[in-house]
Amino acid sequence: MNRLHRLYCKSGHWRRTVENQILPWALDGIDLGESVLEVGPGPGVTTDWLQRRVSRVQCLEIDPALAEALQCRYRATNVEVRCGDATAMPYEGCSFGSVVAFTMLHHIPTPELQDRFFSEAYRVLRPGGTFGGVDSLPSILMSIFHIRDTLTLVSPDTITQRLTSAGFVDARANVGRDRFRFSARRPLDPANHMTEHAWAISSQTS
Repeated sequence: MNRLHRLYCKSGHWRRTVENQILPWALDGIDLGESVLEVGPGPGVTTDWLQRRVSRVQCLEIDPALAEALQCRYRATNVEVRCGDATAMPYEGCSFGSVVAFTMLHHIPTPELQDRFFSEAYRVLRPGGTFGGVDSLPSILMSIFHIRDTLTLVSPDTITQRLTSAGFVDARANVGRDRFRFSARRPLDPANHMTEHAWAISSQTS
């Protein structure tokens, strides 16, 4: 992110917008489960919201400085932060009950890498888990905030097909005033219909 973008993402106005508007809308009707992976948390405004609502939060942040700041901030809490690439996640398959991405898709530089991220989100989800989030629509303000920064917008008209191609089912997208929300689900394994709670118990006893 450029300097202007970083400053705004740390502002009180952005925090209030995230907590009161963006996240309640983006996650309406979505069951995050007991463990969530947040990809691209940035300064952690969205992480603060998740921390109060989920038993375990894992964050993956590609920027080393941001990741280090978050690691210090969330030490000895229910949040664990790692520095890594969303297109090659450092997690085993079927690790999380949900994967979320808030206003970060457009920071992935190419559609091909975005699709690779979708495939990675599918891989690390447990069967029946949900991938969801929100991203921005084109606007003059978005262009200004991304001067000399990556801006590869995702179209809400194509994201459901892209998620389906990655293996997801029940892919949906809804357009709001300045942004759109999306969600999709990794299908249950027909040979093993364990819920996330059963997955957690199995992992602890294995």
